Amino acid sequence: MIQLMRKIFTMRFPWNAWVLLLAGINMAGGLYFFDTLEGKFALFAMAGSMIVMQIVFNRHGFVRLLGLGHILFWTPFAGMILWRLQFGTDLYAPFRFWLISVALLNSLSLIIDFVDVGRFARGERNEM
Repeated sequence: MIQLMRKIFTMRFPWNAWVLLLAGINMAGGLYFFDTLEGKFALFAMAGSMIVMQIVFNRHGFVRLLGLGHILFWTPFAGMILWRLQFGTDLYAPFRFWLISVALLNSLSLIIDFVDVGRFARGERNEM
């Protein structure tokens, strides 16, 4: 895990800042709103995606397939958040702000991840 984290944090700016922002928003909100299903799911999705990313890293190195971790765990999380924002009636302001922030950031990350995994599938297997 340490080697993977080193690779992530030695990525060129702004990618290293982007990863830090994503992790910070998901983790801080997950901990702060832990009493909600969404807070718990945020932490579960982060842990699950990191496990998948570690497996990919161990087998293939620091390649575009790492985005698979986010795809597998953040896609259902994004769906849950969007459903909650659409139909939730008990969303107080800080919780709603966090849900909107996570929905926007994670959805943007998912777009990048789907592109990266697609590039890997088409043969772009070099380390990033």
